[in-house]
Amino acid sequence: MIHNIEELSLNAWPALQTMTYDGWLIRFSNGYTKRANSVNPIYKSTEDLDKKIHYCENIFDARNLKSVFKMTESVYPETLDIVLEGHGYIAVDHTSVQLLSLSKLKEPSIHTVKLDAKLNDEWLNQFCKLNNQNEINKATMKQMLSLILPKTCFISLYDNDTLVACGLGVLERGYLGIFDIITDFHYRNRGFGEQLILNLLKWGKENGAEYAYLQVMLNNEPALKLYSKLGFKERYQYWYRVKE
Repeated sequence: MIHNIEELSLNAWPALQTMTYDGWLIRFSNGYTKRANSVNPIYKSTEDLDKKIHYCENIFDARNLKSVFKMTESVYPETLDIVLEGHGYIAVDHTSVQLLSLSKLKEPSIHTVKLDAKLNDEWLNQFCKLNNQNEINKATMKQMLSLILPKTCFISLYDNDTLVACGLGVLERGYLGIFDIITDFHYRNRGFGEQLILNLLKWGKENGAEYAYLQVMLNNEPALKLYSKLGFKERYQYWYRVKE
């Protein structure tokens, strides 16, 4: 399950550059998000561990980035987390990966949504405005999202004529990944986020998804409550090891 969802999420959030090194995927995207600028040690490795860590550090240093490893309980080798801690890496951004069966879904009560199959400037501008992204990150995000190969749904939800929330769904192998859910600050705690997700889940099921998965940081209490209300259950956690 962990390897499956990790692969799906890698495809759903592609990096601008990816290297493979003895079972590790090393990803770079101009420093935008740890997900797209980190080492993903998800496959078996055989070479000397300290040598591999040093190699990765040199690549990150050459790009003026801190070395970052994305960790789960299924990384290779199993001792990597302890070894990285010994090398001065700290654990940050503990995140819950949650799963939901789409066999039974609650029908959304708000249907004023726009569903786009491809990334467009309108959705991107809306997301960046709601999420306070600068022009550099906006340009990088546009490149990254344009590289997604599986089926996508860029969703926007409106209250009358006002955009209040948006998000992204990526559908692959019967799994709908839910990403970048954001609600306008002035419209939060009014159920719009829930309605956006219900519409996205409905789209996913209509297009063949059997399950939905998402990633939520453990310190995001409002989001954790919302996803629990919708029926999502934690399957595993991930965190990052960052070189200080």
